[in-house]
Amino acid sequence: MKKYQGLEGILLIDDDLPTNFIHKKVIEKAFIDAVVKTVTNVEEALDFITYSGIYEDTSDIPRPGLIFLDINMPGLNGWDFMDAYRQLDKRFKATAVIIMLTTSLDPDNKELALIDKEVVVFLNKPLKPEMVTTLVNSYFKEISD
Repeated sequence: MKKYQGLEGILLIDDDLPTNFIHKKVIEKAFIDAVVKTVTNVEEALDFITYSGIYEDTSDIPRPGLIFLDINMPGLNGWDFMDAYRQLDKRFKATAVIIMLTTSLDPDNKELALIDKEVVVFLNKPLKPEMVTTLVNSYFKEISD
């Protein structure tokens, strides 16, 4: 397992439980030493990031240095998350790297994601271990033993 500076936690935001399960396994196969948290909606993701709601007393769980965000979800979607995320106090955002994920072939989604200064990469699902490794190595420094 490789440990990275600023990457104690990874957050998967996707309404599809099987996708969250698969992506969690993909991250494990990439040998990233980080706690992976999965949530199925925007509200829960924001609560987790801000220690609110059911996450009020969970300061022992690392908050994300990396967020994988699905665009298309029922109710509030990935764009709604980004609108709310931009409004958060800086202490909650820290240096989180946000990766938008989709199965959509709509080129407008990619264009909108790349315009957003908080989104660093736009990828098509599913994640693969080599994708995760490349992303982590691009945005985080490996900690040597």
